Amino acid sequence: MDIVIKLLEEQDAGTLLDFERRNRSLFEQSVPSRGEAYYDPAVFKVRHEELLAEQAQGLSRFYLIWSSDGQLVGRINLIDIDPAIQEAELGFRIGENFTGKGIGRNAVRSLLAKEPGIKRIKAKTTSTNFASQKVLENNGFRQMNRQEENVRQQEKSVTFFQYILEI
Repeated sequence: MDIVIKLLEEQDAGTLLDFERRNRSLFEQSVPSRGEAYYDPAVFKVRHEELLAEQAQGLSRFYLIWSSDGQLVGRINLIDIDPAIQEAELGFRIGENFTGKGIGRNAVRSLLAKEPGIKRIKAKTTSTNFASQKVLENNGFRQMNRQEENVRQQEKSVTFFQYILEI
C-alpha cells in the first residue's frame, strides 16, 4: 500500500482521536494502556496541543501515516530529539485494518528519509509485539537488550526489547 507521512497539525485532533479509539483494543494487546482519560475528547485536545507545542520547539516530531486514498492508517514519532548528538527515540502504531501490509516498514523508511539530521535512533517494543520487532529489524535496527518494567498489562509485568539504529 502506498503511504505518505505528514507532520501532525492542529486540525488532525479529531481524526487522530477516532483512530486511537478504533484501534485501542489492538494497541493494548501489545503495549501498556494509555488509560481511560486519554480517550476523553477534552483531555485528548489538551494532549494534542501539548504535542504540537513540543513539535514546534523541535523536541519531537509527530507524523501521521496516510494511505494514498486519504485514510489515517497509523502514526510514527520521533521524541526526545537531541540535535547535539543527533539522537532520537522512535515510536509507531499501525491501525488494525492496515497491519501486515508493509506500512510500518515503509513509514520507518519514509521517516528516515525526512530526518537526515538524526544519526542514532532508539526504539523499544514489548517482547510479544512481533510485528514491531520485524519492522525495526527490517529497517536495520539491532536489538540491544531486554528490560522488564512493572507496567500493568493484563496483570503482569512487561518485558521490553530495546533497539538501536546508527546511520
